[in-house]
Amino acid sequence: MKPMMPTALPTEELINELQSFGARLVDPGAGADSRRGGAGPSDHKALTIDGMTVMVPVHTAPAFQSPYLVERPDAFGRSRVLREGLPIGNVSFPQQPKFYGLKTADGIPYSRIAVLHGRDVLATTVLQTCVRYRSRTKTCQFCAIGQSLAAGRTVERKTPAQLAEVAEAAVRLDGVRHMVMTTGTPPGKDRGAAILAESAAAVKAAVDLPIQVQCEPPDDDAWFACLRDAGADALGMHLEAVTEPVRRRIMPGKAQVPVTRYFEAFRAAVPVFGRGQVSTYILAGLGDGIEDILAACERLVAIGVYPFVVPFVPISGTPLEGHPTPPAPFMHAILQPLAGMLAAAGLRSLDVKAGCAKCGACSALSTYERGQTGRGCA
Repeated sequence: MKPMMPTALPTEELINELQSFGARLVDPGAGADSRRGGAGPSDHKALTIDGMTVMVPVHTAPAFQSPYLVERPDAFGRSRVLREGLPIGNVSFPQQPKFYGLKTADGIPYSRIAVLHGRDVLATTVLQTCVRYRSRTKTCQFCAIGQSLAAGRTVERKTPAQLAEVAEAAVRLDGVRHMVMTTGTPPGKDRGAAILAESAAAVKAAVDLPIQVQCEPPDDDAWFACLRDAGADALGMHLEAVTEPVRRRIMPGKAQVPVTRYFEAFRAAVPVFGRGQVSTYILAGLGDGIEDILAACERLVAIGVYPFVVPFVPISGTPLEGHPTPPAPFMHAILQPLAGMLAAAGLRSLDVKAGCAKCGACSALSTYERGQTGRGCA
């Protein structure tokens, strides 16, 4: 193995580049399994850069043509990153979690119930189906929630008992620090809140683990208190796109819940969970402009919502599999001023109890936050 070297690019720039271009791996089997299909960061592999674990596309069309190559790791799991043959930084691979080797009491591998995201986050899609997924006129064009189910890598409905069993083992064996529970949207006005509430209650009864639940805004704001009382520490309601024309084009079914309803729900949820404990996931690169995204973020931050902005990564087998990823300068133009907004408002990913913003692996945003702290901001 060639000697390690100081990172030649600033960390945030290297992360932006890797998440925009993806990376080719000399050893695709290094470290923990990559994520294919399903909900969340799919077609990615976790890499640790400068102490921060990030999800980098490795199975996407742009990644196959990426100028970035990750060398075979040495005996300590460390690798160099090359750009067009020139070394520009170092990465390491988080190892396969121990809980993946176990099965539930009813014989299902733990990895089909919940998976490791980033370095220390347990993630699960409680309901691996969506009322809109099989409709060409309603489905989100980027969604791959049915792929991992069809491939047999997960089960359709994770029971509360299964989730509690796996969560306890993940904390005990692998030091998992928080958990993300998302769900496909079922029929009904609660939009998955009922399923998430019973799941969170079961996990909290088994292990003291901070939990973020994620769903579309339910019709009744009373569900927010129900989720908190069931054991949820944080809430994610994900806009994905921030302007209505882009939402109608990219996610025609989900766009039936308008942006105005999301903001109503945000304003109702923040007093329940606290400032910074409600977040939204925004996919940059779907068609919203830089100004559109920053304007939406300014509104969100003013309410006390943490806007987690990530670069859109196309997933193989979806209608958007050929859609380009946003270039690194586009992400920089969003993340740098957003980090300043967050610092001025006293919202920090470090203070989020659980969820995507706390993990931070799908975006360079938390690295920009650290830069703000280095300049003396809150």
